[in-house]
Amino acid sequence: MKVTAEKNDKVAKMIFASIYPLYLNRLVKNGRTKKELNQVIEWLTGFDENKLQELIEEKVTFEMFFQRAELHPNAHLIKGVVCGYRIEEIEDEFELYRQCRRMEKLIDELARGRKMEKILREEKKLKK
Repeated sequence: MKVTAEKNDKVAKMIFASIYPLYLNRLVKNGRTKKELNQVIEWLTGFDENKLQELIEEKVTFEMFFQRAELHPNAHLIKGVVCGYRIEEIEDEFELYRQCRRMEKLIDELARGRKMEKILREEKKLKK
């Protein structure tokens, strides 16, 4: 599927605090914890639990959320399909949308029981 400017704008204006509980409920139903959710979000964005809570209380939009984030240098390793969108095929002009889908991919993997070491991507070490 192709991302449109309208879709990108709609996601940009969504309030992170309204979506966070949905992420959490999904994970808890699948036997995961709030701590694990926050760990995945912190890995991707650099926001620790206190900063995350601040952003939730401030009711930031996804646009503000990702503007303030310091994306992990390995975020580009998050690939695959989320909600019909192949992350690595989302155009650069829709970077915000790509970032949201990356976060959803991590949360999706967590919900499906993937091990944390696999979710928090690392560059492959070259063998000597």
